[in-house]
Amino acid sequence: MAIGRPVSLTNNVASKTISVTATAGQTLFTVTGGYRINQLLVYRNGVKLAQSNDFIASDGATVTLVTPANAGDNVDFQVFDDFKVADAIVSAASSQTIHGDLAVNGNLYFNNDDLDLNNINASGIITARGGFNIGIQSAGVDVATGVVTALNFIGAGNTFAYDSTSKTVDISIAGGGGGGLGTAINYESGEKTPFSYIDRTAEINENILLDSSNAGESDSIIISIIPNIEVNAGVALTVGAGKTMVIDALQIGDI
Repeated sequence: MAIGRPVSLTNNVASKTISVTATAGQTLFTVTGGYRINQLLVYRNGVKLAQSNDFIASDGATVTLVTPANAGDNVDFQVFDDFKVADAIVSAASSQTIHGDLAVNGNLYFNNDDLDLNNINASGIITARGGFNIGIQSAGVDVATGVVTALNFIGAGNTFAYDSTSKTVDISIAGGGGGGLGTAINYESGEKTPFSYIDRTAEINENILLDSSNAGESDSIIISIIPNIEVNAGVALTVGAGKTMVIDALQIGDI
């Protein structure tokens, strides 16, 4: 226990103690994290030192002993700080501002309906019980505004591609609209018509191996309803063992 009159702290004052072991003749010490001037106590081998008489602390970073320390002396720095409303979270406060980063190691709960943040950097899962305000577009046209609680994709063959540059997800949906084949044609209102269209030609611009990893684990038939499939120069389209490819499955190429 340190020798000297103990210090009493009020509720809005906190302290931390930094301890170092001195070398022979050492007078200059750097206080890790700094300190507030006149908000620092210094102990040498448990004995409280007097400011000005025994040490000088005037720059907020270093402390100089008037009498050099001996090798192995324990020097303790008790640093005080004053936490005000602007610097700390206050229970039941109607409104307050926190400057800087807020790190939460556990769960963070919000009991009201509104949360307005400029940036959330989360490594886990964020759950919004009331849904998210996100922009949903179809061919570049907004199709949803306000809170969205779920996205439901109907039809087989849905694919998703994330673009890290534009921060967008391209969603391709097959077999879900119009007449049930091809790409659905919508009215100007966005509602589905009974029609859909099929491109006459499609290009293969990347190497692809159609096998049990992406075209069914057992023997299967791989089909395309597009009449003409063009494989670009330098690109390999490989049909694996047990797979049969059928182009122009609807036999509409001559129409």
